[in-house]
Amino acid sequence: MRKSRAEAFSDGVFAVAATLLVFSVQVPDVKTNLGHALLNLWPAYAAYAISFATIVVIWLNHHAVMDNIKAYDRTLLYLNGFLLMTIAVIPFPTFLLAKYLVAGHDDAPAAVAYGICMSLASLSFTLISLYARWRDLFVLRPNFYVFTIGQLLYPLGTVLSLVSTRLALAIYAAMVVYYGAYPLVYEARARRRGSARL
Repeated sequence: MRKSRAEAFSDGVFAVAATLLVFSVQVPDVKTNLGHALLNLWPAYAAYAISFATIVVIWLNHHAVMDNIKAYDRTLLYLNGFLLMTIAVIPFPTFLLAKYLVAGHDDAPAAVAYGICMSLASLSFTLISLYARWRDLFVLRPNFYVFTIGQLLYPLGTVLSLVSTRLALAIYAAMVVYYGAYPLVYEARARRRGSARL
Protein backbone atom coordinates (compact mmCIF):
# COMPACT_ATOMS: atom_id res chain seq x y z
CA MET A 1 0.00 0.00 0.00
CA ARG A 2 1.22 3.50 -0.79
CA LYS A 3 2.12 5.64 2.20
CA SER A 4 -0.15 8.39 0.91
CA ARG A 5 -3.25 6.16 1.19
CA ALA A 6 -2.46 5.14 4.77
CA GLU A 7 -1.75 8.75 5.73
CA ALA A 8 -4.98 10.00 4.14
CA PHE A 9 -7.02 7.38 6.00
CA SER A 10 -5.26 8.25 9.26
CA ASP A 11 -5.87 11.98 8.77
CA GLY A 12 -9.55 11.29 8.17
CA VAL A 13 -9.91 9.39 11.45
CA PHE A 14 -8.12 12.14 13.37
CA ALA A 15 -10.32 14.82 11.76
CA VAL A 16 -13.59 13.01 12.54
CA ALA A 17 -12.58 12.30 16.15
CA ALA A 18 -11.55 15.93 16.72
CA THR A 19 -14.81 17.20 15.19
CA LEU A 20 -17.02 14.91 17.28
CA LEU A 21 -15.49 16.25 20.48
CA VAL A 22 -17.52 19.45 20.28
CA PHE A 23 -20.63 17.45 21.19
CA SER A 24 -19.17 16.89 24.66
CA VAL A 25 -20.26 20.48 25.42
CA GLN A 26 -24.04 20.27 25.68
CA VAL A 27 -26.41 23.20 25.18
CA PRO A 28 -27.89 24.17 28.57
CA ASP A 29 -31.56 23.60 29.34
CA VAL A 30 -33.67 26.61 28.36
CA LYS A 31 -35.32 26.59 31.81
CA THR A 32 -32.03 27.55 33.48
CA ASN A 33 -30.31 30.94 33.61
CA LEU A 34 -28.09 30.87 30.52
CA GLY A 35 -25.19 32.86 31.93
CA HIS A 36 -25.04 30.77 35.09
CA ALA A 37 -25.44 27.54 33.11
CA LEU A 38 -22.60 28.47 30.74
CA LEU A 39 -20.30 29.14 33.70
CA ASN A 40 -21.23 25.80 35.25
CA LEU A 41 -20.19 24.03 32.06
CA TRP A 42 -16.49 24.80 32.69
CA PRO A 43 -15.64 21.10 33.32
CA ALA A 44 -17.05 20.26 29.90
CA TYR A 45 -14.92 23.00 28.33
CA ALA A 46 -11.86 21.59 30.12
CA ALA A 47 -12.55 18.02 28.95
CA TYR A 48 -13.07 19.27 25.39
CA ALA A 49 -9.89 21.37 25.40
CA ILE A 50 -7.72 18.58 26.82
CA SER A 51 -9.08 16.01 24.37
CA PHE A 52 -8.85 18.29 21.33
CA ALA A 53 -5.29 19.29 22.20
CA THR A 54 -4.43 15.63 22.78
CA ILE A 55 -5.72 14.64 19.35
CA VAL A 56 -3.82 17.50 17.68
CA VAL A 57 -0.58 16.56 19.44
CA ILE A 58 -1.00 12.86 18.62
CA TRP A 59 -1.76 13.78 15.00
CA LEU A 60 1.39 15.93 14.74
CA ASN A 61 3.58 13.27 16.34
CA HIS A 62 1.94 10.56 14.23
CA HIS A 63 2.94 12.48 11.10
CA ALA A 64 6.48 12.92 12.40
CA VAL A 65 6.82 9.19 13.10
CA MET A 66 5.17 7.99 9.89
CA ASP A 67 7.11 10.45 7.71
CA ASN A 68 10.27 9.00 9.24
CA ILE A 69 9.39 5.45 8.15
CA LYS A 70 10.81 4.16 4.87
CA ALA A 71 7.93 1.86 3.91
CA TYR A 72 4.80 0.40 5.46
CA ASP A 73 4.15 -3.32 5.73
CA ARG A 74 0.92 -5.06 6.73
CA THR A 75 1.88 -5.43 10.40
CA LEU A 76 2.68 -1.74 10.68
CA LEU A 77 -0.67 -0.91 9.07
CA TYR A 78 -2.47 -3.10 11.61
CA LEU A 79 -0.61 -1.38 14.45
CA ASN A 80 -1.56 1.96 12.93
CA GLY A 81 -5.14 0.71 12.80
CA PHE A 82 -4.97 -0.03 16.54
CA LEU A 83 -3.80 3.54 17.14
CA LEU A 84 -6.63 4.92 14.99
CA MET A 85 -9.15 2.80 16.90
CA THR A 86 -8.03 4.43 20.16
CA ILE A 87 -8.23 7.88 18.56
CA ALA A 88 -11.72 7.28 17.18
CA VAL A 89 -13.02 6.33 20.63
CA ILE A 90 -11.66 9.44 22.44
CA PRO A 91 -14.98 11.35 22.04
CA PHE A 92 -16.82 8.72 24.12
CA PRO A 93 -14.79 9.01 27.37
CA THR A 94 -14.62 12.78 26.77
CA PHE A 95 -18.46 12.90 26.72
CA LEU A 96 -18.54 10.80 29.90
CA LEU A 97 -16.01 13.00 31.64
CA ALA A 98 -17.72 16.24 30.61
CA LYS A 99 -21.19 14.99 31.56
CA TYR A 100 -20.30 13.63 34.98
CA LEU A 101 -17.97 16.46 35.93
CA VAL A 102 -20.81 18.90 35.24
CA ALA A 103 -23.28 16.66 37.07
CA GLY A 104 -20.97 16.50 40.08
CA HIS A 105 -21.14 12.75 40.66
CA ASP A 106 -19.55 9.56 39.30
CA ASP A 107 -16.74 11.61 37.78
CA ALA A 108 -14.10 9.11 39.03
CA PRO A 109 -15.30 6.21 36.83
CA ALA A 110 -15.52 8.63 33.90
CA ALA A 111 -11.92 9.78 34.50
CA VAL A 112 -10.82 6.13 34.73
CA ALA A 113 -12.47 5.40 31.36
CA TYR A 114 -10.69 8.43 29.91
CA GLY A 115 -7.36 7.30 31.34
CA ILE A 116 -7.77 3.78 29.96
CA CYS A 117 -8.43 5.22 26.49
CA MET A 118 -5.35 7.45 26.67
CA SER A 119 -3.22 4.59 28.04
CA LEU A 120 -4.22 2.44 25.07
CA ALA A 121 -3.42 5.27 22.65
CA SER A 122 0.02 5.61 24.24
CA LEU A 123 0.52 1.83 24.09
CA SER A 124 -0.38 1.75 20.40
CA PHE A 125 2.14 4.51 19.65
CA THR A 126 4.81 2.61 21.57
CA LEU A 127 4.05 -0.59 19.64
CA ILE A 128 4.42 1.26 16.33
CA SER A 129 7.80 2.64 17.43
CA LEU A 130 9.01 -0.72 18.76
CA TYR A 131 8.00 -2.53 15.59
CA ALA A 132 9.58 0.09 13.31
CA ARG A 133 12.82 -0.10 15.32
CA TRP A 134 12.81 -3.91 15.27
CA ARG A 135 12.28 -4.00 11.49
CA ASP A 136 14.72 -1.10 10.94
CA LEU A 137 12.03 0.91 9.15
CA PHE A 138 13.05 4.33 10.47
CA VAL A 139 15.04 6.68 8.27
CA LEU A 140 16.40 8.30 11.45
CA ARG A 141 15.83 6.53 14.75
CA PRO A 142 13.88 8.76 17.16
CA ASN A 143 14.54 8.85 20.89
CA PHE A 144 12.35 5.95 21.96
CA TYR A 145 12.34 6.71 25.69
CA VAL A 146 11.18 10.31 25.34
CA PHE A 147 7.93 9.23 23.75
CA THR A 148 7.18 6.33 26.11
CA ILE A 149 6.61 8.50 29.18
CA GLY A 150 2.90 8.18 28.47
CA GLN A 151 3.21 4.48 29.25
CA LEU A 152 3.86 5.53 32.85
CA LEU A 153 1.85 8.70 33.35
CA TYR A 154 -1.43 7.82 31.64
CA PRO A 155 -1.88 4.65 33.76
CA LEU A 156 -0.81 6.67 36.81
CA GLY A 157 -3.48 9.25 36.03
CA THR A 158 -6.01 6.45 35.58
CA VAL A 159 -5.28 5.06 39.05
CA LEU A 160 -5.19 8.51 40.64
CA SER A 161 -8.65 9.18 39.15
CA LEU A 162 -10.01 7.00 41.94
CA VAL A 163 -8.56 9.44 44.49
CA SER A 164 -8.84 12.81 42.72
CA THR A 165 -10.42 13.45 39.35
CA ARG A 166 -8.88 16.92 39.16
CA LEU A 167 -5.39 15.56 39.80
CA ALA A 168 -5.92 13.02 37.02
CA LEU A 169 -7.08 15.81 34.68
CA ALA A 170 -3.97 17.79 35.58
CA ILE A 171 -1.80 14.79 34.59
CA TYR A 172 -3.70 14.34 31.31
CA ALA A 173 -3.27 18.06 30.56
CA ALA A 174 0.43 17.89 31.50
CA MET A 175 0.90 15.05 29.01
CA VAL A 176 -0.50 17.28 26.25
CA VAL A 177 1.96 20.03 27.19
CA TYR A 178 4.86 17.58 27.34
CA TYR A 179 4.16 15.83 24.03
CA GLY A 180 3.44 19.18 22.38
CA ALA A 181 6.46 21.03 23.76
CA TYR A 182 9.19 18.39 23.49
CA PRO A 183 9.31 18.35 19.64
CA LEU A 184 9.46 22.16 19.63
CA VAL A 185 12.39 22.15 22.06
CA TYR A 186 14.12 19.38 20.09
CA GLU A 187 13.70 21.24 16.79
CA ALA A 188 14.97 24.50 18.34
CA ARG A 189 18.08 22.71 19.64
CA ALA A 190 18.65 21.10 16.24
CA ARG A 191 18.41 24.52 14.54
CA ARG A 192 20.89 26.01 17.02
CA ARG A 193 23.33 23.13 16.44
CA GLY A 194 22.93 23.53 12.69
CA SER A 195 23.57 27.29 12.79
CA ALA A 196 26.58 26.75 15.06
CA ARG A 197 28.16 24.56 12.37
CA LEU A 198 27.82 27.26 9.69
